[in-house]
Amino acid sequence: MTKDYCATVETARSYYNSSDADRFYFNIWGGEDIHIGLYETDASPIADASRKTVERMAGHLQSLRPGCRVIDLGAGYGGAARFLAKKYDCHVVALNLSEEQNCRDREINKAQGLEDRVEVVDASFEAIPYPDESFDVVWSQDAILHSGDRAKVLAEAARVLKPGGELIFTDPMQTDDCPDGVLQPILDRIHLSSLGSPGFYREEAAKLGFEDVGFDELAQHLPVHYARVLDETTRREEELVREVNQDYVDRMKVGLSHWVNGGKNGYLTWGILHFRRK
Repeated sequence: MTKDYCATVETARSYYNSSDADRFYFNIWGGEDIHIGLYETDASPIADASRKTVERMAGHLQSLRPGCRVIDLGAGYGGAARFLAKKYDCHVVALNLSEEQNCRDREINKAQGLEDRVEVVDASFEAIPYPDESFDVVWSQDAILHSGDRAKVLAEAARVLKPGGELIFTDPMQTDDCPDGVLQPILDRIHLSSLGSPGFYREEAAKLGFEDVGFDELAQHLPVHYARVLDETTRREEELVREVNQDYVDRMKVGLSHWVNGGKNGYLTWGILHFRRK
């Protein structure tokens, strides 16, 4: 592994393991689901909108059935894994880099009696600790952007998928025609040198032999989501700073505003990318 790759992994792990990040994401971002949501109105509850994303993604898949095996890459607090296990009676591996988030994930699984169907694994999605052709579905939500080698993540997904298995994921992305430099404030905030794009992911998937099932583009929800999180952070700031450092909250508000602006200016996109292993 390269020095830059290892540094990116460790930066992501350290950030999401911090008590400030853990408390902020669990209490503000959406609870069990910490990804962009689908909003009926600009005032829709974040958690409800985030769960609608999970439901819409699941609706795209043909492989979900009792007994199937799913791996969620960058599973966060495991909300999607529990939804899939309960609704489709499948076995889900919730693979995630943050031990802090994984601890919460295991506690919730235990409380809901899902320990036999949701397995929480401390690992990086650039090196999935499972044999070839282990899963029917590889799932991920707004996590691959944090990788220092996104092509490697897709290669790992292809490796662990069974023939005919499905890869489905969302990711905050730059548009294919995004001008150079305009996203630098976002990249600086999340300690990355670039974002993926729909064209990048489709090109890399094609190299791996995936069939491109389609891109359900939902870019209009990205600025709405970040604006909702920003509004909620501001509304609950007095309560929030009792548990989260004020400096973290201040920096988060600035970072969220950059995402809102990038989305409104048409430099960012988001949606559901769906591929099938041939």
